[in-house]
Amino acid sequence: MGDCFLTIGMFAVLCGFGNEEEMLFCSFIAINCVNQILLSNKCVLRANPGLVDPNFITGFSDGESCFYIGIRKTSKVKVGWLIELKYVINLHKKDQPLLELIKTYFGVGLIQTSQKSVLYVCQSIKELDTIIKHFDNFPLITQKRADFILFKKPFELVKCKKHLTAEGLKEIIAIKASINRGLTEQLKTAFPDRPQPVPRPSVEDQEIKDPNWLAGFTAAEGCFLVDVQNSNSHKTGKQVILKFQISQNIRDENLLKSFISYLDCGRYYLGANRDRGDFRVHKFHDITNKIIPLLKKYPIHGVKAENFADFCEIAELMSNNAHTTAEGLDKIINIKAGMNRGRDP
Repeated sequence: MGDCFLTIGMFAVLCGFGNEEEMLFCSFIAINCVNQILLSNKCVLRANPGLVDPNFITGFSDGESCFYIGIRKTSKVKVGWLIELKYVINLHKKDQPLLELIKTYFGVGLIQTSQKSVLYVCQSIKELDTIIKHFDNFPLITQKRADFILFKKPFELVKCKKHLTAEGLKEIIAIKASINRGLTEQLKTAFPDRPQPVPRPSVEDQEIKDPNWLAGFTAAEGCFLVDVQNSNSHKTGKQVILKFQISQNIRDENLLKSFISYLDCGRYYLGANRDRGDFRVHKFHDITNKIIPLLKKYPIHGVKAENFADFCEIAELMSNNAHTTAEGLDKIINIKAGMNRGRDP
């Protein structure tokens, strides 16, 4: 559709509004119009910090971000080891506009691209200070919050240059042992007398405090599925089932189970390997009356927003019983073919 945005000032002039009350009313109308245009035209939201909620950023980070502590050998500092701290989001290259949006929101960091992936990286003291302040104000609620709490201590040590001392280095090693995948074999060999790993903080408060968090988490971990099955009981010989699913590591089982009461629908399913779980909604009434209205009001961003738009289109066709005709079924199958992994980069 080209540019998706019309400034509020331009909108006001076109509508003939001039005084302050009319301008405020115009602003409200303009923002709502933008949201509807984005959805109906399947437009991926581009970088505009005024149109992304801070809770969306936190929800998406709960799903996709990483707080990285790197320790590597160097001759440039007296202790012989270089400390690298990074906040990183790594996505498929087709979601670069979403990372540009996140970068614009924070106002710091770099976008790095490769053939198939794109990274948003913050690593300077100034950049990480901005990131930390955001998550202090809009807390993570998955177990990733424990990583964030651990990450803040090395940040303070680096900020005060205590990482350049043997004591500071040992403290960072003890923290790294408890974050992400822990210590590498190289570090275990290099520090045989290393201190015990620090205990991981307990993440108790996993209450969803803002629906924009769920929109962000859905953009990261959610999936909009369309299942077309053979059926002898349907005139077309096919049954169409819509599914909304969010998957997560078993360590966040309680969070996924809380979605059932928060959304008043769905069920929790433990994965076959018992290391992951799924929150799923497959009742058509719940999809059309709870999931779709929520995500229209609190929009997701990125390529997944296009999948959601297709999902909504199929739901609308089904609401009009188009799936009970051969022509309507063909249209649904054609839309489904272009969703998720079938979508062009």
